[in-house]
Amino acid sequence: MLKILIPTLMLIPTTWLVPAKALWSSTLAYSLLIAVTSFTWFKSTSEVGWTTLTYYMATDPLSTPLLVLTCWLLPLMILASQHHMGSEPLNRQRTYITLMISLQFFLIMAFSATELIMFYLMFEATLLPTLMIITRWGNQAERLSAGIYFLFYTLASSLPLLVALLMLQDNTGTLSLLTLQYIDPLSLTTYGDKLWWTGCLLAFLVKMPLYGVHLWLPKAHVEAPIAGSMILAAVLLKLGGYGMMRMMVILEPLTKEMNYPFIVLALWGVVMAGSICLRQTDLKSLIAYSSVSHMGLVVAGILVQTPWGFAGALILMLAHGLTSSALFCLANTNYERVHSRSILLARGLQMVLPLMATWWLFSSLANLALPPLPSLMGELMIITSLINWSPWTLVLTGSGVLITASYSLYMFITTQRGPLPSHLVALNPSHTREHLIMALHLLPLALLILKPHLVWGWVN
Repeated sequence: MLKILIPTLMLIPTTWLVPAKALWSSTLAYSLLIAVTSFTWFKSTSEVGWTTLTYYMATDPLSTPLLVLTCWLLPLMILASQHHMGSEPLNRQRTYITLMISLQFFLIMAFSATELIMFYLMFEATLLPTLMIITRWGNQAERLSAGIYFLFYTLASSLPLLVALLMLQDNTGTLSLLTLQYIDPLSLTTYGDKLWWTGCLLAFLVKMPLYGVHLWLPKAHVEAPIAGSMILAAVLLKLGGYGMMRMMVILEPLTKEMNYPFIVLALWGVVMAGSICLRQTDLKSLIAYSSVSHMGLVVAGILVQTPWGFAGALILMLAHGLTSSALFCLANTNYERVHSRSILLARGLQMVLPLMATWWLFSSLANLALPPLPSLMGELMIITSLINWSPWTLVLTGSGVLITASYSLYMFITTQRGPLPSHLVALNPSHTREHLIMALHLLPLALLILKPHLVWGWVN
């Protein structure tokens, strides 16, 4: 564990001490080295137990894929931010990279924490760097309101979680994940207990986000710079799913009664967020709402509490992390050339950037869960476990899948096909750096098909 954490920490002095001309290349090489080293966590996923134990941190088959995804994303964020940060003063560039590194550090601590209070602290700590990235380097003037939405939604929902965790500590005498799995099932019968259950899960449902408490997400995505959007879509939303999976094991008997409204809301969100996507004119907003739609399936898969539901949720979270991050990178390459996020202004780009159009096609197909990509595997596992729970869910999940296919193809056709608008003249060609980012997003996604048990979680 320390062989990843200490190099991540040492990246910060490296960022501040390295000469200006080597800043981006050296931090990129160093972070890529850390990302490759993190693959060693995969070596023991066949055992169900915990591995790489220290007093406070450990990995198990559920946290390992998310940890590797976190480490994999830092070099990609550095690559993607290089162009639009190039004109900034040097100290601001260093601060920006430092914030991304600190975010990776907090996320590794959160995903590998064995104490629930440490997980809670790191869950909250990720808020600060993200907030600073959004409010300082966002694109438009609304970035402050987006930051306030993000801050208050997260804080208001996570304070009940703290109270719930303290009550759990009071009842069971421990908050260690290693021992909580052996406690007797809690006899939760009163209304107070039901409130406690809601408090435990509310923070994670807002972070996912569940439809109805999702309004902070499109705002934050649209206003954030590229690195903010990438880390938000790829890893920060997954904190919610991870936290839910961890808490579900403890809340066992009560969930059977309490999960109905949340599953219904999540599945309704799949359809509604997808329908909202169909009428978006803002490219980043469309991708952000598609995240809400995908995460609705994940929430439903986790709340159904079957092994297939859990495995499908984890697979879908990872596939969505890589896919939506790739889509945000593509939206950013458009924005750097056209200086607008509107789909109506940037059309027919296949004529000028044919290779980028290929990446657009692959990413759109990954977004709509083309076989044999992992996202299809995750969706099918979740849908199967939901039909087993209630056949009526097929109506909502089926229409959700259809709508997802519609808006993914709509996004591809409007941005890439057709004649080039007359106002687009002298566009920059695509750079090797951008193709490298896309390849590093979509190759892992394709390679996961060959060895899917790396990301099956507890089903192993």
